[in-house]
Amino acid sequence: MSNTPEETGRAIAKAASDKKAEDIVIMRMTELTTAADYFIVCSANTATQVRAIADNIEEELEKIKKPYLHKEGYREGEWVLLDYGDCVAHVFMTESRAFYALERLWSDAPLTRYED
Repeated sequence: MSNTPEETGRAIAKAASDKKAEDIVIMRMTELTTAADYFIVCSANTATQVRAIADNIEEELEKIKKPYLHKEGYREGEWVLLDYGDCVAHVFMTESRAFYALERLWSDAPLTRYED
């Protein structure tokens, strides 16, 4: 089963929302980088919640036959990155998200707030 990058992005956002991620945004990166079509960015208050969100994204995407290609930051839990090729999930602790400011760094990207 093949999913479009947009469908994958929405599946990531929904999986994050299911674990109470905050301030979920989907950034369309197609015109700005070849790294991915979409960045999905969200926040959590604790490292434990960051890992729970990342775990749920991983589990839900496996159900639609979309395993991640690369994962980093999981052990520390400050910023977990899950690379799905056409989509990259960024799960931040709130303070880390403010520090790295991906939305500001990529301010030219069209941004959609995820509403469940």
